[in-house]
Amino acid sequence: MTTPSPSIEIVGLTKSYADHEVLKGVDLAVPSGSVLALLGSNGAGKTTVVRILSTLLKADGGTASVHGHDVVTSAREVRESISLTGQFAAVDEVLTGRENLVLVAQLRRLRDVGAVADDLLARFDLTEAGGRRAGTYSGGMRRRLDIAMSLIGNPPVLFLDEPTTGLDPQSRLEVWATIRELAGQGTTVLLTTQYLDEAEQLADRIAILHQGRIIADGTLAELKQLFPPTEVEYVEKQPSLEEIFLAIVGHDDAHAPTTKDAR
Repeated sequence: MTTPSPSIEIVGLTKSYADHEVLKGVDLAVPSGSVLALLGSNGAGKTTVVRILSTLLKADGGTASVHGHDVVTSAREVRESISLTGQFAAVDEVLTGRENLVLVAQLRRLRDVGAVADDLLARFDLTEAGGRRAGTYSGGMRRRLDIAMSLIGNPPVLFLDEPTTGLDPQSRLEVWATIRELAGQGTTVLLTTQYLDEAEQLADRIAILHQGRIIADGTLAELKQLFPPTEVEYVEKQPSLEEIFLAIVGHDDAHAPTTKDAR
């Protein structure tokens, strides 16, 4: 049986800003229909990777493809295959939730934009709030609306760049539920996050970006195997993802993400 091609594939990706080398040869593959969490300290280059994959930024070297399309030579096809949700919800707060969805559906030249909007409002539990201005929504509702907008046209690949930054715990749980639903329906998700518990909860695989390179990549269980268990009174203690992250990148990194701190 032939192994399917990765939905996202990066080989030897490099990028510098002036004299600052951000990416130093990133290699990464994301299987179709999976959720990959890309972890890294502030400034590690996570957003740079996402911007290159979404054709918003050109790499200095290496190759990258999304849904079988090269991000340089087939940029249009890449953009038609993806959607990007940034660190802050990109909704128009003057428009209602439904009007936001209708506008995006019109921009994507879809038919029956009203039905598309109503379907997404129901899917994201926003039907009752659909007629209200988005500016009146809670943080979690705005983020859910933002993700709903990104799904118009059913893109097979979704980039979520720190989607729960600044959200309260309840809003984070709402967004987590949305991401789980997307993954269950076969959408390929690349998630960057500062929250290690978020990666533990959502990701099929976890990659750690540090000093310009991927230094660890695997399932949570595989990453735990990198460290021997500690026995205390005959009880095996499994390392947490936070302990794994700090052990891999070093405890001296003052900007490493934690399970308690927001960025």
